[in-house]
Amino acid sequence: MSKLSSCVGAILVTALISGASGTAVAETNIKIATLAPKGSPWMVVLDKAAAEIAEKTSNRVTLKYFEGGQQGDERDAVRKVEGGQIDGAAVTSIGLSMIDESIRVLELPRMFATAEEVDYVADRMWPYFQQKFDKKGWKLNDRGEVGWIHFIAKEPIATMADIKKIPIWQWGDDKIVKTMFAKLGLKGVPLGVPEVDPSLTSGRIKAAYGSPVAAVALQWYSKVKYMSSMPMSFGIGATVVRTKTLEKLSAEDRKTVEEIGKSAAKKLRKTIRKSNEEAKTTMMRKGVQLVETSAEVVKAFDDAAKSVWDELAAAGVYTKAELAMVIKYRDEYRAKTKK
Repeated sequence: MSKLSSCVGAILVTALISGASGTAVAETNIKIATLAPKGSPWMVVLDKAAAEIAEKTSNRVTLKYFEGGQQGDERDAVRKVEGGQIDGAAVTSIGLSMIDESIRVLELPRMFATAEEVDYVADRMWPYFQQKFDKKGWKLNDRGEVGWIHFIAKEPIATMADIKKIPIWQWGDDKIVKTMFAKLGLKGVPLGVPEVDPSLTSGRIKAAYGSPVAAVALQWYSKVKYMSSMPMSFGIGATVVRTKTLEKLSAEDRKTVEEIGKSAAKKLRKTIRKSNEEAKTTMMRKGVQLVETSAEVVKAFDDAAKSVWDELAAAGVYTKAELAMVIKYRDEYRAKTKK
């Protein structure tokens, strides 16, 4: 009887620690850094997805977000992932470019006229970039969103003369903005995202740029008086996780995580588009004036942008072929929808 009891006990223990496939199931806590503040539209969607993942995997897989820049700027977050301190990051294209810079071709200034153009181009090119990230040991999840990027300022920004005379935040790791500002003769002040709010408060910078929902979530809007009607570009992002972290999961749990992540990304894009419109209304109600961008400013930005597209391709930020792909798909969409 003692041998029989031992066998039964062994079977029970094995059943408790094994999955349906018969392999041991280990609990995995995936730690992810992000600049998105707690309670922001981004975190609302991401937190719901994390709760769903925990529920559907019976807590075998849990996600822990370090929001609000707790792990530093996006460069810091990516470095910490590479160093094994955390497992992933929910980042803008700036963070993505720390892994593969060529993805910035999807965020070129003055490239797109509508969000639908962005969707059409990005949907066709995203698998291409996922393969590039995979080869570097990263899982690039489905596309997230920041939205249309506008200038916000403490001083008037109606003319090029206005814009040229004020110090403007320049994300230190953003080669596109750095090149664009140089082309336009703007006074860029390189800073990390966490430094923008205190720099607007102190007057070190008199202007910044971002989507309306980002300006509200990060409280930048309370330090400015004006916002340009013309968007400079359309901001994207995504969650990236080291492949070796995902390889710890069972095939079933990994499939669950990927399916919920894909659904969350789709919800996020829809949520952020709605939130950007609501944030714009909030900013206007709080006294921020929407400045109608003059034809002079639009032309200056359009001319500079086209030059920047080619210059960055020549510099190797992305290839000429990748730039051609973006333009091809954009023009393809315009031809299909032309009335």
